[in-house]
Amino acid sequence: AAIAEQLGLMHYMEAMKAMTVLQRVAATSDENVTVTDTEFSGVPVRLFVPRREPEGLRRAVIYFHGGGWCLGDAGVGGVDADNLALDSQQDLTLLLLAPGSYRLAPKHHFPAQFDDVYSVTKFFLQSKVLSQYKVDPNRVCVSGDSAGGNLAAAVAQQLPEDPEVKTKLKLQALLYPALQTLDLNSPSYEENKDDPLLPKALMVRFWSEYFTRDTSLREAMASNRHVPAHAAHLLQLVNWSSLLPAEMRQGHPYPTPSFGSPRLAEQYPGFLEVRAAPLLASDAQLRRLPLTYLLTCGHDVLRDDGLMYAARLRAAGVPLAHQHFQEAFHGALIFISGSGELVVGRRLLNSYIEWLDENL
Repeated sequence: AAIAEQLGLMHYMEAMKAMTVLQRVAATSDENVTVTDTEFSGVPVRLFVPRREPEGLRRAVIYFHGGGWCLGDAGVGGVDADNLALDSQQDLTLLLLAPGSYRLAPKHHFPAQFDDVYSVTKFFLQSKVLSQYKVDPNRVCVSGDSAGGNLAAAVAQQLPEDPEVKTKLKLQALLYPALQTLDLNSPSYEENKDDPLLPKALMVRFWSEYFTRDTSLREAMASNRHVPAHAAHLLQLVNWSSLLPAEMRQGHPYPTPSFGSPRLAEQYPGFLEVRAAPLLASDAQLRRLPLTYLLTCGHDVLRDDGLMYAARLRAAGVPLAHQHFQEAFHGALIFISGSGELVVGRRLLNSYIEWLDENL
């Protein structure tokens, strides 16, 4: 992808996207699950509906895929019926709704991605739609991994603010989510900057592409000089020196913030918005959130985003189940079969599925 961009053949993210197309899986039903590609509110979605008729009403998970707001869809990667435990051996009457081709960067920028998944969620939460799919309005969860975890967190925060939405979420489940744009020099960014699956440089690029193709934002983010002085008050919401456990801060003195030009925030204000960076939510917003599952990994530039969110959720009184896998890495949920260390993904997936089964 880097070579293609250097040669002027195609944008880096377009080249990455072309490679992920090879991993796409068609909507394939089996004896247990009917898999359908359709549209909700004009956005492509993939529906996984158990064939077994429920004794009562179904539970539902609305799942947002990862890919840095630039890559992927509901048919790529490890999100499918098997992976979310639509298993006839378990009495899981679980409907999975996965927004597929929500608009992606670099063609589309924030808030397009958020708007698409929010409109899908809002559409699905209508009484007539829930009734059509035999879903219990009191047993709906939003979930996602990485950038999808970011979108799930943002959707969960915005729904209680929307007077048109009458159905309340029962749960949110966030898997190694990206949650803040302000400090890209946290201990986990520094410790895992050369991670092979998600190095710091790639995460910085994902963040910047979410807002603009303008390379000046990427360069400023890479040096952690993108936050303007007039937004300094927001840094307290992502201050890892007070929000991280002591063992995660060890060896990392908290630096004096270096502020950037106000021009970038004026041109691309999205990176200072709570819909893009859910850690910027006020305590009052957090207190409206439902029971939360949060999964973090030790070998992940986004580890501290999750740990800081956990601290803020606890302080706001939100019921929280936080599972931290110190030996795991970002993207581990892709690796759920085989042998050796890669099977760590299966442990993460089992933890997530068991929690959903017990709480949804």
